[in-house]
Amino acid sequence: MTDSTGYLLARIELLRARVALLVGERSGADPSAGDQFRGLYIPPVAAQRLADGPGPGPARDLGYERAVEELAETVGTATRVHRFAEAFGLTDFDLEILLVALAPDLDRSFEALYGYLNDDVSRRRATSGLALDLCGTPVTSAQARARFAAGAPLIAGRLLVMEDADRPFLSRVLRVPDRVAAFLLGDDTLDDELAGVVRLEDGGAPSDAGGLAGRLRADDPPLVYLHEDRPGAGAAAARTAAMSAGLPMLVADPARLEPTLVPSLLREARLRGAAVLVGPLPDGALVRAFAAAAVKVPVLLTGTLPFDPVWSEEQPLVLDAPAQAPAAGAWHTELPGELGFDLAEATATYRFTPGQIRRAVRAARDHAALDGVPLTAAHLHRGARLQNAGGLHKHARRIVPAVGWGDLVLPDEPAGRLRELVQRARHRDRVLGEWRLRSGGGRGRGVVALFAGESGTGKTMSAEVLAAELGLDLYIVELSAVVDKYVGETEKNLERIFTEADRMDAVLLFDEADAVFGKRSDVKDAHDRYANLESAYLLQRLESFGGIAVLTTNLRANIDDAFTRRLDLVIDFPFPDQAQRRALWEHCLAPPVPVGGDVDLDRCAREYELAGGAIRSAVVTAGYLAAAAGNPVTMDDLLAGARREYRKLGRLLPGDIPSAGG
Repeated sequence: MTDSTGYLLARIELLRARVALLVGERSGADPSAGDQFRGLYIPPVAAQRLADGPGPGPARDLGYERAVEELAETVGTATRVHRFAEAFGLTDFDLEILLVALAPDLDRSFEALYGYLNDDVSRRRATSGLALDLCGTPVTSAQARARFAAGAPLIAGRLLVMEDADRPFLSRVLRVPDRVAAFLLGDDTLDDELAGVVRLEDGGAPSDAGGLAGRLRADDPPLVYLHEDRPGAGAAAARTAAMSAGLPMLVADPARLEPTLVPSLLREARLRGAAVLVGPLPDGALVRAFAAAAVKVPVLLTGTLPFDPVWSEEQPLVLDAPAQAPAAGAWHTELPGELGFDLAEATATYRFTPGQIRRAVRAARDHAALDGVPLTAAHLHRGARLQNAGGLHKHARRIVPAVGWGDLVLPDEPAGRLRELVQRARHRDRVLGEWRLRSGGGRGRGVVALFAGESGTGKTMSAEVLAAELGLDLYIVELSAVVDKYVGETEKNLERIFTEADRMDAVLLFDEADAVFGKRSDVKDAHDRYANLESAYLLQRLESFGGIAVLTTNLRANIDDAFTRRLDLVIDFPFPDQAQRRALWEHCLAPPVPVGGDVDLDRCAREYELAGGAIRSAVVTAGYLAAAAGNPVTMDDLLAGARREYRKLGRLLPGDIPSAGG
């Protein structure tokens, strides 16, 4: 038995003496005290006694009060009962009432005693009138009766339930909820009502008395709404503040938390001295429920929706959750020890919460174990990609990168600019965030680049290599799912894409971007006007974009100059010269492709001016021809494939140029 439980039971025993005293007073003054059917009916002699007027009111029991004081001096005031009373703002009188109501739940003999004192053997709990009598307080005291009002600590805190509202005030039964009784006896199990809805997270030692942490530790903590651009950012900020304040946290699932459960959740938080975290919220229903409760508990709500004043008459503390910076420390915590790769570089682009980091590392370890090899950066990237939501699938095609730098054949300048783009993506939080080199105007921390060049020069593959190097998925926007004939629908579709991309760690690719990022024109009709509005929207949205996006175009001149100004990099992909064409032929014919001894790659590169995409298509055609013949790829197969590409492009084959007199 704990000291707290011992103190509680000792108080109940002192209460028993008070009950015995009241029983003696009632039995001495009640002429029907010896009637074996007392409590089942009212005999005439008892009715006459009641008609003659009430007896003397309850008197203060100085002996009882002194015994309570002596018990407190012996045990001290640091018991669970005392902390409980302090947390809920209970007076000594409130605590007496609670103990009177609690007694039958701790000792069954009180049921019979209360039945006798209630003059009704079926009413085996204390009534409000009996509680006032046992506390030595006149039942006509307005101050005492106010302790049973809806806004009083006992009722507002859901520590005491007053039943039978249709009965007269003094006959209403008092009941202590099972969760409160269990807590006072030392049980820290979560309330059964909250099972499957709430989980408990331990707190830490207080380390910060300022900022949000300081407000959470205040006597009157505010209701806080953390607006987040990216799901998880608000929860991460809330956890950091609660940890700094030294508070454990009750984390509730907003999809399962009904508004009717909010009072029980707040009671549990007060019992534990914990903060409450709920989010992301789908709407304002829970905001209204928490605001209406008006309970002094640190409550942090998160959501991607901007706070709407109609959600609550009481204005909460509305804050913007900071964007998640790369959490190098959290990654090292989950992956201590020596690794075969640079962990900071491998995770620099991820804006994960600690929970997402734990899940990503767990998934990476599972994949490494499945492969039977030590953990690599590729495993970590695979686990990290699993943390992305699927909101972009409706408007974009997902590609898991399967290429690397070795698959690119580019001149030094575009290859160098592409590596610069990788560094911008990795270090944007430091440069734009920590160093504050981002200009104002609501600009985000996004990285946007334009890849310009003829078809087949490697623009899409370069975007895939970029995604692979950063450990991200590549999403190619399907313009057919974006452009809509109805006014305003294209902008809505693009907004959905940008919003989802902001919430994910991925590379967004707008292929043939001039279809939506084209030049604005003079307004000659309604179509021109709405087309220009669409472009204006895109200009503004690119300013606030926080992700990584690549635009590709075959005709750079078609891109509006205003878009170009907002780009971080413009990379031109030139048509390959002869040396690069040979390197492309060689790369496409690398093992395991079987190649015959008559293949002359120099001739292929010299005679056929094809871009990388066309060269790959030619090699694929040659591969099918060779497979059908059951032979390695021969020179004739390659020439047939190259000629087919020339015809697809509508170009004259070498040797087909007509003579001057033809």
